[in-house]
Amino acid sequence: MKTLIVIPAYNEEKSIVRVVDDIINNYPQYDYVIVNDGSKDNTAKICKEHGYNYVNLPVNLGLAGAFQTGLKYAYLEGYDYAIQFDADGQHRPEYIADILDEMQKGYDIVIGSRFVNEKKPFSARMIGSFLISFALRITTGKKIKDPTSGMRMFDKKLLKLFANNINFGPEPDTLSYLIKCGAKVSEVQVTMDERTEGQSYLTLTKSISYMMRMCISILMVQWFRKREKVN
Repeated sequence: MKTLIVIPAYNEEKSIVRVVDDIINNYPQYDYVIVNDGSKDNTAKICKEHGYNYVNLPVNLGLAGAFQTGLKYAYLEGYDYAIQFDADGQHRPEYIADILDEMQKGYDIVIGSRFVNEKKPFSARMIGSFLISFALRITTGKKIKDPTSGMRMFDKKLLKLFANNINFGPEPDTLSYLIKCGAKVSEVQVTMDERTEGQSYLTLTKSISYMMRMCISILMVQWFRKREKVN
């Protein structure tokens, strides 16, 4: 089965070499593509100098645009699976095999989750995750323990869906919508590292805004979207 690692990257000049070289040197069984999302730093230059496989977006489309670009690439190139993978070094490629094994049990989406076997800590940072999990549970009946994880694998049917439709970002509300469309979702326990370079775009204010937007979308907006057939 052909598996592609999709790496959206925006201003990741300090971490991109470490992340990609780890994949190339230690996990050659997987292909990868970097989606440089209109970075203002030297991310694109570094990708070119190192001969990395990358798609260069001339303007910043945001995570949703970069993500969909990567999944469209995966679909057009005939991959069976694609996994979203952070460019900041937080995700560990050693868990891709476990996620792939879970996918082959018949799931459409498998999430690399921090909280399958470990208890979710009660902290200000995790309040949003608790609320989003609750919103997903009451609207879909599905318990997703780590809905904000950015490490998600999709099968070929969903690659086609993402490639040919708009408004399919890598967010919990899209997950809610896909479950309503019949997608089968599972989670696999992973460990994620802390960001060591650069700075997360999620400030406290943005985190609160994000949580509110996701909950409103899951509880209200997703009911009115036209359903696509997944299975």
